[in-house]
Amino acid sequence: MVLTDRQRQDLHAGIYEYLLSKDEFKECAEAFAKADPKCGEKKTNNVGKTPLLEKKWTAIPRLQKKVLELERTVAQSAKIHAHRTGEVGENGVQRRMLPRLPCTETLQGHQGPVHCVQVHPIFTVAVSGSEDGTIKIWDHESGDYMKTLKGHTNAVTSLCFTPKGHYLASSSQDLSIKIWEFETYNCVRTLRGHDHTISSIVFIPAQNVIPTTGDDNAAIDVALAESRQLISASRDQTVKLWDLETGFCDHTFTDHTDWVRTLAIRQHDGNVWASAGHDQVIFVYDNTKKIIAELRGHEQIIESIAFLSEDNFPKNVNPARVETQRDYLVSGARDRTVRLWSIAHSSCLQIFTAHENWVKSVLIHPSGNYIISAGDDRTIRVFDIKANRCLRTLENAHTHFVSSLDMHHTLPILVSGGIDNVVKTWVLD
Repeated sequence: MVLTDRQRQDLHAGIYEYLLSKDEFKECAEAFAKADPKCGEKKTNNVGKTPLLEKKWTAIPRLQKKVLELERTVAQSAKIHAHRTGEVGENGVQRRMLPRLPCTETLQGHQGPVHCVQVHPIFTVAVSGSEDGTIKIWDHESGDYMKTLKGHTNAVTSLCFTPKGHYLASSSQDLSIKIWEFETYNCVRTLRGHDHTISSIVFIPAQNVIPTTGDDNAAIDVALAESRQLISASRDQTVKLWDLETGFCDHTFTDHTDWVRTLAIRQHDGNVWASAGHDQVIFVYDNTKKIIAELRGHEQIIESIAFLSEDNFPKNVNPARVETQRDYLVSGARDRTVRLWSIAHSSCLQIFTAHENWVKSVLIHPSGNYIISAGDDRTIRVFDIKANRCLRTLENAHTHFVSSLDMHHTLPILVSGGIDNVVKTWVLD
């Protein structure tokens, strides 16, 4: 590489400036000036400071370090987003995006059992709620702790994001629901009305939401939230429907006869949601507040229910298959079973009996092909719906009961929370 005249002039000026700044090189500077009289003509505007050449020289290691950091970030991002090119791994094998041992990170910081975990719908961020009354925010990629949200005065029992993650809702044994603006981490609204522990909460997703109050200073921007209502379930045997703009309860459902422990909503349209709990019945509602199905079969308390997490189907998939999987509802109970239900037929399609203790959390894999569950036997299990069998078991996933699971609907992110006070992130292959 040949230097241009200007580059050569700048280099000589820098060398001369450096030599001149060092007493031991005064004679060298004079000799250099004789060899190139013009080297002293170019002013570096660096009088009395570190010589420009020295600055550039020390900048090289810093730049090299930055390059290495960026290369590591690119490599990590490649792993995170590899599934977007046909879900094919490094060896050309189709990736199923199922968890396997060992865990990638163990996130420690809570002072009590972790009751709930939730993955941000856009960013690689996870949140956890604990018996210690706090909500902690974690960077999934690095495993770093980010922030603690304080406001509840008792155990945090449930967490839920709005569709794009602009707001986070939390419920607690202190009988309150708090809405947090996730960008500022400020609590913008507190909902009260239940008479006992609030067990579960879900936002009802909506498209093209237009605010009805006309107040630009409203606590919650429902258009930004893409949701106008939130549902909560409680030990007071009721399910309540809340208006996010006003903070008032719009409707109270009293169909259950005991503690309502869990809620689920069909995310792709928000038109169908379900509730279940101690009375061992799953009630399924439509957007007119009518019961469209009653699912009975569990012999003990139902701890968790879930619909297909999100539409994640290839464009060429059979439409009939899409509708079939949208109709799925999965449940886990203290009778140690995981059940797959058809909403349209109000019937149980499959029963999985691999767990050896209470099933505390269930979800349907975004592909619609698998069920992932966790429970008090300290395992995370993967069930193949088509083969009707337990495909994989992660033994001793936590050192105590596994209380909660959540999975991102497009990114390979799965997190779990346990009674051992920790949150774990898992490799998906």
